[in-house]
Amino acid sequence: MKMNILISNTSGKPIYEQITEQIKQAIMRGQLKPGEPLPSMRLLAKELRISVITTKRAYEELERDGFICSQVGKGSFVADTNHELVREEQLKEIEGLLEKAVGKSKISGVELDELTEMLKMLYEEE
Repeated sequence: MKMNILISNTSGKPIYEQITEQIKQAIMRGQLKPGEPLPSMRLLAKELRISVITTKRAYEELERDGFICSQVGKGSFVADTNHELVREEQLKEIEGLLEKAVGKSKISGVELDELTEMLKMLYEEE
């Protein structure tokens, strides 16, 4: 199985974090299904041209966060979807985006009621 993971040397984020985030996103979007096997740490490291230690750290983070489960001798698999966990990850991502929007609003002199109105219009737009 080939993963579509893109590593950026200019992102400022450690490589293991980039891997972790992209696999989490693929799981939350349903691109990776529960029970689906992930590439071995060695294979992923080879495909990405990085250290096995880096892929090991990414897989450990994913397992700690409940997104994957590993079985000795069998490999790593997408964990059964924990809907609360997925929702919490999505809320965390939304909160980060809103923090950026609030920061930009304050710098630009946009008042809270204006920001609220913009958010309401964007939310209701479809």
